[in-house]
Amino acid sequence: MRAVIQRVKESSVFVDNACVGRIDRGLLVLLGIAKDDTEDGVDWLIDKIVNLRIFEKEDGKFDESLLDINGALLLVSQFTLYGDCTRGRRPSFSEAMPSSEARKLFDIFVDRARKRVANVQTGVFQAHMDVALINDGPVTIIIDSKK
Repeated sequence: MRAVIQRVKESSVFVDNACVGRIDRGLLVLLGIAKDDTEDGVDWLIDKIVNLRIFEKEDGKFDESLLDINGALLLVSQFTLYGDCTRGRRPSFSEAMPSSEARKLFDIFVDRARKRVANVQTGVFQAHMDVALINDGPVTIIIDSKK
């Protein structure tokens, strides 16, 4: 699994001009699922995300996590994180998990995240989404469960 984590002041997801998910202070996570990913990586990645010390204390140092600040989590599935652009000009998505399987793993990810974080919002799996955010910092971290 590959996650692009953005510290946000607020973020929202719209489908067909309707807001389907919105958070205030917290993390927007764009989550890509590879064809060989399994449930085994879900808990590891969630633990890493919710405990990342990327929120500042008064002294300006990154020393607090999403759990420390009681922040919210907005999860958006994004298969394009596995786009391979090494050949040609059109990305290949052959490393991304097929949608029927990815939906199951994404749902598991969301369910387990909700056991750790009080406010978890999501986009709509496989929908065309408009994602809005006010990036705080900006602070953006990429985590790959295979690295």
